[in-house]
Amino acid sequence: MDYKKYITLVNDWPKEGIEFKDITTLMDNGKAFKSAVDEIVTYADQLNIDLVVGPEARGFIIGCPVSYALEVGFAPVRKEGKLPREVIKVDYGLEYGKDILTIHKDAIKPGQRVLITDDLLATGGTIEATINLVEQLGGIVAGCAFLIELSYLHGREKLQGYDVLTLMEY
Repeated sequence: MDYKKYITLVNDWPKEGIEFKDITTLMDNGKAFKSAVDEIVTYADQLNIDLVVGPEARGFIIGCPVSYALEVGFAPVRKEGKLPREVIKVDYGLEYGKDILTIHKDAIKPGQRVLITDDLLATGGTIEATINLVEQLGGIVAGCAFLIELSYLHGREKLQGYDVLTLMEY
């Protein structure tokens, strides 16, 4: 399926010079969204995963239906102060500063095969930080799946050595 026809391009948002890729119009179309999720499920099924992990918030949108379809758990990665129990954390760089991501300390058991999901692979910083959290807990990153890759930002370079699926490339 040509998923790009379901993505709305929004110029100058959130700031001038940015062309935002809005996935809500893909999500609005049940058949297209189901097809995209099903492609990720097929990919993940071949990886023999035990758990799906996704960073907030759009990683939840992709990861939860994948984990449901595969009948495996989902572990959220959130910004500092959002998870209620003991966490581990990692600092990561943003284009305009730094942030902190966290995951529950008991979310991943050593040796579990993990699929990381998100809507977008851009610079790769969020996913690199998520990989760091998974591996700190002894998880094995079996693959990473995204709806969209902004290849001109070279985020895939930070994921060398990891299996990566993207459904669209800009």
